[in-house]
Amino acid sequence: MDSITITRPDDWHLHVRDGEQMHAVLPHSAKQFARAIIMPNLKPPVVTTDTALAYRARILAALPATLQSGFEPLMTLYLTDNTPPAEVIRAKASGVVHGVKLYPAGATTNSDAGVTDITKCYATLDAMEQNDLPLLVHGEVTDPDVDVFDKEKAFIDRILAPLTQRFPNLRIVFEHVTTRDAVAFVKQTSNAIAATITAHHLLLNRNAIFQGGIRPHYFCLPILKRETHRQALLEAATSGNPKFFLGTDSAPHSQANKENACGCAGIFTAHAAIELYATAFEQAGALEKLEAFASFHGADFYQLPRNKDVITLKKDRWIVPEYFEFAGEKLIPLYANTGLTWRLT
Repeated sequence: MDSITITRPDDWHLHVRDGEQMHAVLPHSAKQFARAIIMPNLKPPVVTTDTALAYRARILAALPATLQSGFEPLMTLYLTDNTPPAEVIRAKASGVVHGVKLYPAGATTNSDAGVTDITKCYATLDAMEQNDLPLLVHGEVTDPDVDVFDKEKAFIDRILAPLTQRFPNLRIVFEHVTTRDAVAFVKQTSNAIAATITAHHLLLNRNAIFQGGIRPHYFCLPILKRETHRQALLEAATSGNPKFFLGTDSAPHSQANKENACGCAGIFTAHAAIELYATAFEQAGALEKLEAFASFHGADFYQLPRNKDVITLKKDRWIVPEYFEFAGEKLIPLYANTGLTWRLT
């Protein structure tokens, strides 16, 4: 197959930062995606509807003129121990807030203000269930006694499974799943539970982090897992199951913040997101399943209309740039200086 045309996709998990950094990375996503769920883990975090509206305005203002009519940021709130149920009602009524993000405190970048005890959020979660506002979860425990490769499984057992029982009608997106345990959990639960899968977790296993030394630009959270888990993710993504859909979790950090003694977690994939997914689906012999995964399943779960326009990918080998400008610093993309075989036209 030399080309593929699909309904324009959406990104159901995206970090665009703020200020000059946002101006640098936002066009990469806007050129290929019609909509994106915007993560709220800024400093300070986006914890109210008013701050979400202000952040949305900054995003729209940062779009290049040629892309301003073709990209819609879908906002989220950052869940804390003290998020009031009344804020859920305001968020739902705003029409622009499409979810509330659960970060276990300390689990990943800018998560220090996250949830320390899920029971403190029960009243808020009840309001979300009643108002049909989805919960988006970073599914890892933060207990230091749990092995880093087991944190997702422990989160399912300790937090997520009990939540689905207590709030059976709460729509939940298990974001950036990384294990066969997570895939199995999502498959066996009700239609209220769905999951996003990143391109890098479809393409890479944990060996990539250690090839020839420590490779900081392959370090993300949740961390890359064994090959058996990658294969489970690939099977889920290409299965046609509507519970699984595209979410890049593209997370830009400067080269200096990645390449140091305590490098930041996050992989930048927005520069070639749909091309990377096409690569993974082609490797699995399932290019015909890409459109539903990228363009239909997420919109259906979020109860939004499917996009009307299309994009075309062509077989055209190109080299990923060594770096991108990032507010006066360098941003190293996934597969820097490496050839990709699909290109967005």
